Amino acid sequence: MSTETANGNGVPRSASFLDVRSTVEADVPPSKRAKTAAVVNLLEGRKAVQESENEIAEVVIVCEPEQASLMMGGLHPRGSLYERPVNIDVAKQQHAEFRNVLRAHGVKVLTVREILAHNVDTNMSARVICQMGTSQLIDTVMINPTVTLQPSYRDTGFTASYTFEPLSNLVYTRDQQVTTCKGIVMGRLRSAQRQREVQVMRFCFNKLGMAVAGEIKEPGYLEGGDFFPMSRDLAMAGIGLRSNLEACKQLMDDDLLGTRRFAVVRDDFDQHQDRMHLDCVFSVLSDTCCIMLADIMGDKSPTRRLVDEYTRDPETGKYKMTREGVEFSAFIAGEGYAIIPISNEHQLQYACNVLNLGDSRIVSVHAPSARQIVRDPRFKGDVQVIDFSSITSMYGSVHCASQVVKRIPRK
Repeated sequence: MSTETANGNGVPRSASFLDVRSTVEADVPPSKRAKTAAVVNLLEGRKAVQESENEIAEVVIVCEPEQASLMMGGLHPRGSLYERPVNIDVAKQQHAEFRNVLRAHGVKVLTVREILAHNVDTNMSARVICQMGTSQLIDTVMINPTVTLQPSYRDTGFTASYTFEPLSNLVYTRDQQVTTCKGIVMGRLRSAQRQREVQVMRFCFNKLGMAVAGEIKEPGYLEGGDFFPMSRDLAMAGIGLRSNLEACKQLMDDDLLGTRRFAVVRDDFDQHQDRMHLDCVFSVLSDTCCIMLADIMGDKSPTRRLVDEYTRDPETGKYKMTREGVEFSAFIAGEGYAIIPISNEHQLQYACNVLNLGDSRIVSVHAPSARQIVRDPRFKGDVQVIDFSSITSMYGSVHCASQVVKRIPRK
């Protein structure tokens, strides 16, 4: 049996490379593939879409832990937005297993590195960059160096010093954008350490030929962990510590949602790093079942979330508020969801941050809450638990570490 190799050098193609190639060459006749090497031309007009978290996931973008950028980020975990120190070798192994699990469910998994490496344009004018190999070039993107030169008056004539602003949080590909019924909307990240990530991800979408429907502009902030597509009728976004109302207004005013209703989930009273995004306290398990942090439930909760619902006028196309200040668990129950409550202890171990691959196929990192879910008679799906402990060291779990850019819409 023959194995496809990279550039004939005997190194096997990775599974991610093959997924990238199959994605960019989908539905393109061989004659057209031969005429162009540009991914954007191969996939011009390709549609990203996500109507519901419970639809079948088809294409997911992840970023495997990068040695150099994570090493730099790990030198001061809190300064890099990490929860605790990271073992990079273990993180790489755990992330590889995560990708294997997704592929075992039939998902095409594309890594940022393989997307960047696909059909790299070597026609570069910069003298140093044009001599770099593909891997070296991508490493340079990931560590984001600045070289300062001073005259040395001897040897080569210069002395160089270096500063770096590594993309040490790009492993969490959820946050740089959201995928709605209308397609990909580029976000705007609150933390200064992460703002360049949006540019890298937009470049990836351009290479894949996945059109970007819009982007959030200043003073808006939108991070993907705050966004949930619930159905063709309803989308939700959390606002508080990271995302804000201005971004939600832009989603509505620029018609970037594609849903009749939009629920803005306000975190007015909590705004804690441990619950920074909506996906830290809530997740969709099926069309009729979800999980939610028990501590935020109820009108009397000091950390309750409140929902403002906006409805689109079919004549004007404009959204206007139709309900205000509805307690979150009451709102969700009113949408027909049974709520499985998650304890504060389990939430701190990322029990709420699960990934739904569609039809209630759930990936979790927390065994006790997974057992709680499968024992609940209101849940009819499956939960697979993986070890993600080195990735969660960086303040995120499987939902954070994945961007589903294409789910198969229901008929």
